[in-house]
Amino acid sequence: MYEYAEIIIEQDSNALDRLFTYLIPEEFLHLVTPGMRVKVPFGRGNKTVYGFVIRIISGEMLEGDFKSIIALWDKKPVLRQEDLMLIEYMRIHYLCSYVEAIKVILPSAYLKGKKDIIQELIYCGKPLDGKYLTPAYEAIYKLVSGKPGVYNRNQLSKVHGLSNSSINTLLKHGYLTLISEKVSRLNSSDSEAYPKKQLNIYQRKIREEILSAQGVYLLEGITGSGKTEIYLNLAEEMLNRGKESIILVPEIALTPQMLERFRGRFKDIAVFHSRLSQTERLEEWKRVKAGKVKIALGARSAIFLPFNNLGLIVIDEEHENSYKSDSDPKYHARDIAVVRSKFHGGTLLLGSATPSLESYYRTKLKEFIHLKLDKRVDGALRPAIEVVDMREELKQGNKSVLSTKLYSALQQVLEKNEQCILFLNRRGYSTFVSCRKCGFVLKCPNCDVTMTYHVESKKMECHYCGKKKPMVDKCPACGSLYIKHFGLGTEKLEQEIVKLFPRAKVLRMDADTTRTKNSHELIYKNFKNKEANILIGTQMIAKGLDFEEVTLVGVIAADLSLNLPDYRASEKTFQLLTQVGGRAGRGSKEGHVIVQTYNPENFSIRCAASYNLDELYTEELAIRKQLNYPPFGTIISLLFTSEKEDILIKYTHNLSNILKYEYQENDKISILGPCPSLISRIKNQYRWQILIKGTISLEEAAGIKQRVYESIKDVYNEIRVNLDINPNSFV
Repeated sequence: MYEYAEIIIEQDSNALDRLFTYLIPEEFLHLVTPGMRVKVPFGRGNKTVYGFVIRIISGEMLEGDFKSIIALWDKKPVLRQEDLMLIEYMRIHYLCSYVEAIKVILPSAYLKGKKDIIQELIYCGKPLDGKYLTPAYEAIYKLVSGKPGVYNRNQLSKVHGLSNSSINTLLKHGYLTLISEKVSRLNSSDSEAYPKKQLNIYQRKIREEILSAQGVYLLEGITGSGKTEIYLNLAEEMLNRGKESIILVPEIALTPQMLERFRGRFKDIAVFHSRLSQTERLEEWKRVKAGKVKIALGARSAIFLPFNNLGLIVIDEEHENSYKSDSDPKYHARDIAVVRSKFHGGTLLLGSATPSLESYYRTKLKEFIHLKLDKRVDGALRPAIEVVDMREELKQGNKSVLSTKLYSALQQVLEKNEQCILFLNRRGYSTFVSCRKCGFVLKCPNCDVTMTYHVESKKMECHYCGKKKPMVDKCPACGSLYIKHFGLGTEKLEQEIVKLFPRAKVLRMDADTTRTKNSHELIYKNFKNKEANILIGTQMIAKGLDFEEVTLVGVIAADLSLNLPDYRASEKTFQLLTQVGGRAGRGSKEGHVIVQTYNPENFSIRCAASYNLDELYTEELAIRKQLNYPPFGTIISLLFTSEKEDILIKYTHNLSNILKYEYQENDKISILGPCPSLISRIKNQYRWQILIKGTISLEEAAGIKQRVYESIKDVYNEIRVNLDINPNSFV
């Protein structure tokens, strides 16, 4: 009887995206199992590489000359049966490779072989006595007793200016002791207790229904209806049942508030998001794998954390785009959550005030169970949404960024010492710089986009490649001095508000003010503690944040999301306006929302103003069904990039002709393009696109992937391809 291992080599190459068979030598028989990482010889030179065992074959000796496994990297499998199942699922549904799927399941620090840092930390030994009862020794002993296991010798000496000699003397005589421990890199600052709240009758009904049967539940709960308290309650019930929970939030910006509440309720939980370092992510992953924590809170990638008895998955603000990855594998956290909850026989709860149309449709198909929570916890009414026509403001001579109504409402808020949120989904000072004499627009030299001016750095910046240039004072084309900023971003809005309301204290939350670690948390806490009256921000302030003193929300330009080249523009606009409006009136005071737009007749804006989700989604589903857009059809985006535009154009036209010929008799599939992408160049890479739309089976999608990779072999060094099923963006 012989045993062979089918192994995926840990190298990210399309040519190696297949299983290689290796003989398991006698000394490793019964030790090698699926999911284990091993060392194997590979290629003509038998270079030693890592690989993952996907499956074991037992039986008679196979024909051929097989190489043998050299060594075992793991004592136990690092990929569980569930992980191997997820890898296969992602390969089929997202057209990714084995290695791409493995890399999203295992932390990169693990794959790089990073080890734990061990330090000798100081603890108190026996009590001080005799000649050691001196002020110098007592100061050291008191410091260590207050923070045992926090300092090593160097830190204790340098941070507090204490004598190394005195520290060593206390260690030598047993008054202090050294213990070798793994050093934690995580900031586990204590959170204030967040006491359990009594659920109201509507929340209790929702809780009982969710706990009555396993399945997928879509909770459509209006802003302020107490969805978070239901999540906390369900996670507590899972702990009582000995089960684990994953709570997903869409943005890092939401983590401070949700983290505050979950840590305040449960103390020790795992936190997992992209702002953690690689080693911090590895540390949290290891804590979960070792069973040291039962609850994890995090962004999209936390869905893969290795819990073994998963009773609950919650996806808060489930409609958010950030739950779909924009790098390979282009998975959607909701899909992975459905698969994982079924595997564990657990419950999946999708929560949102404005569910995604796809989830809404699946309730109509009875795949998800639709629950509604349409009353705020305190019995308050949802804030009234008032739509202001900015065209009329212009006719009346108002050229300010604020309409008369929003200016007046903001004045009243400041007079009452209340708080306001101003929403503008565009960062920077101005969106472009142009010459009023010749019309020249300053563009990024690497990308086909205008550069954005940032007043704080006094530089032009490309938001795609990060290129920065000093601001010019005359036109590079004609030499004119009539060079001016146009458009409005959050930075300029902040400046305008400070001018209009000089006594107001203003905070800004966008990608520029939240670059540093814990910056989201700092801005959140400052605003919560009323250290500012006005919070200006992009979409990261549109959901999840709960401030009792916010009585006014102003949407500066509601049209921005409407003008995107996306079939979901109406849905996204409705969701954004409803979500940001829900930040107002969450305490005992009445809330008010003012939406500024140049298109007040738009269907999605009218539906948002009346909170009419059913009307919007009924209309949208009818349109999508007619055009065969998701959820009725599938869109595969093929994006090709190259520095050489001529080669790129020739290749994409050839591929398009091949695909059109192959599917000419299939009236359910349309091949659109090729054409330049909306942004035709980024980082000096030209971008061309082919879209495939229609009723596409998984087998047909795999066939398209195979055809694309076969066709690109001859130009692989010149062209890169990016495949995406139902992409978030067509830019």
